[in-house]
Amino acid sequence: MPPPADIVKVAIEWPGAFPKLMEIDQVKAVLLSSIIKKMPHTSNRNNIKNGSILRLTTSAAQMAQQLHERIQSSSMDMKLDALKDLANSSRDITFAQEFINLDVTVCSSGCFSFYLSVTITVFGDLLSFTLTAFVELMDHGIVSWDTFSVAFIKKIASYVCKSSMDTAVLQRSLAILESMVLNSQDLYQKVAQEITIGQLIPHLQGTDQDIQTYTIAVINALFLKAPEEKRQFDEDNVNILDCPLTCNVLHLSKILFLVFQNVIRSNKPINDEMAHQLYVLQVLTFNLLEDRMMTKMDPQDQAQRDIIFELRRIAFDVECESNNSGSFEKRKSMYTRDYKKLGFINHVNPAVDFTQIPPGMLALDNMLYFARHHQDAYIRIVLENSSREDKHECPFGRSSIELTKMLCEILKVGELPSENCHDFHPMFFTHDRSFEEFFCICIQLLNKTWKEMRATSEDFNKVMQVVKEQITRALTIKPNSLDQFKSRLQNLSYTEILKLRQSERMNQEDFQSRPILELREKIQPEIMELIKQQRLNRLCEGTCFRKISSRRRQDKFWYCRLSPNHKVLHYGDLEESPQGEVPHDSLQDKLPVADIKAVVTGKDCPHMKEKGALKQNKELLELAFSVLYESDEYLNFIAPDKHEYCVWTDGLNALLGKEMTSEFTRSDMDTLLNMEMKLRLLDLENIQIPEVPPPIPKEPSNYDFVYDCN
Repeated sequence: MPPPADIVKVAIEWPGAFPKLMEIDQVKAVLLSSIIKKMPHTSNRNNIKNGSILRLTTSAAQMAQQLHERIQSSSMDMKLDALKDLANSSRDITFAQEFINLDVTVCSSGCFSFYLSVTITVFGDLLSFTLTAFVELMDHGIVSWDTFSVAFIKKIASYVCKSSMDTAVLQRSLAILESMVLNSQDLYQKVAQEITIGQLIPHLQGTDQDIQTYTIAVINALFLKAPEEKRQFDEDNVNILDCPLTCNVLHLSKILFLVFQNVIRSNKPINDEMAHQLYVLQVLTFNLLEDRMMTKMDPQDQAQRDIIFELRRIAFDVECESNNSGSFEKRKSMYTRDYKKLGFINHVNPAVDFTQIPPGMLALDNMLYFARHHQDAYIRIVLENSSREDKHECPFGRSSIELTKMLCEILKVGELPSENCHDFHPMFFTHDRSFEEFFCICIQLLNKTWKEMRATSEDFNKVMQVVKEQITRALTIKPNSLDQFKSRLQNLSYTEILKLRQSERMNQEDFQSRPILELREKIQPEIMELIKQQRLNRLCEGTCFRKISSRRRQDKFWYCRLSPNHKVLHYGDLEESPQGEVPHDSLQDKLPVADIKAVVTGKDCPHMKEKGALKQNKELLELAFSVLYESDEYLNFIAPDKHEYCVWTDGLNALLGKEMTSEFTRSDMDTLLNMEMKLRLLDLENIQIPEVPPPIPKEPSNYDFVYDCN
């Protein structure tokens, strides 16, 4: 018989004793109430379920009363123990509610009475546990942050600003400041007035990762709460360390640099909380940089101008004229002309091209590195493209910017490390400036691919897609050095990429399905017949062959062609190589196709078995074939090239009803068959082809619906 649903069996756990199994009837409220009264406090009594464990502790109200009295004790040891217990108990929201209500009632100022001592004399461990309890109590959101005075804020800020401070006190003080800023706009203003970057940077340069994390959290909170007018790129700050902590991109950049520098130096793994805070800080920095670049950036920034002038000087071997040399219009025209040759989009002010983030200034740095360390290649690319027509020019400036952006995407530059990612490229550890060298190799690849594709300005995106595929394919082998990567790229020309794409496309599942394979088998005889007709038509046009004796090469020729009805081979000697087709009536000798016994090639040819220099000539051996007729008569051929050799051997075999087996035939078969397959499947793109044919419907009961033509 199942137990009643209202009876629950729970384990009652008393402090210092073993749990005891008891049955509680939830329907009998009086009994349950009497049981609970006997229990000083249960932490989970509101959710009593069968099999639960009820831990008995002192009730929240009673514990709050006891701790409040102990905190007011004159004994420092008793007060310290009370604050330790308070810090632990404050995590429970029930206790926190009771303690806050009691403390606010006792304290006429409306604030926690024992926290008033924070602004007066509390120090050492007392201060540490006091701040810990404060943070735990405030995390419940019971008391508004706006109730605290400026004196309290200044005191907490002073703990952060001190050069030497207990780690626990500093950590809790930073946590309090972060919460103040995030929870109150008024407190943000007061905290921002008390803190400078110079006071926070020492905490970022320490070895305690928790302190670094809390410091970055305070910085993020202040930046997130900053009003729009304080989101600026302040270039006029002389001493950044003494500035108030506003949402300044220079401050953010400085902080990011210090943090990552310290992380690299410490060689310690980053915990999850710090990784999150760094991510927030990084996003803030990038967003501010983007806003600056897009809206407030000075296009005539001196650093950018210097680099662009240096690129111009190296490419065209010109001196940067002073501002007073020549008229303004003349200098402007000269700069515009050179900037156009360098391939910038904005010919008047190239600095505007680098406002896109990413890649921003990284692209300009890569261009300068390429110009200085690979000067010959840089000058060749710039001058080579500037001498082409505008539509065939591969713009160096635009290409460098887009290439840098692409490399950042391929290498996931700017993204957080992923635990699931195992991509590792050892070649980037073989050079001090590996990324710049990587760019130099790829920009030369881009220019080479542009020429191979015979691209125009309209094909820019297509070229970039091919280059991206070349780079990613080269990286898949994990090259150990930049030289190995460069060598791999040499084998990935545009032609090779097309072959790989075709091969992969044909190896897809759709092309290996049963209906597709059946269609290929059905089409194949039609394609073979088409190739056969082409070979026979070529034989009808005829070919001029060189006469070669066993002793020496003679400059005599003979011509052979097939009659239009495919029944006779006409051939005869010529004094010189003809410029066009030779008519039938000028060829004296004839050989009926019906008399041909066989076609032999290579070493089996009679004229290849003779002794002499021809025996060692491998090239002639590969181009030799003979036609056997009657008993021991041969018509010997040496084809002018491999193409003619394949055409004639295929055509003669086709006349004899034999299979055409040359490399040329196989290549033509693959090309024509693939083209025909694509044309026939064009209307089925993105449609799933079933593996089995649909079922044949049943025959109708009668055929009366058929139209009677009579």
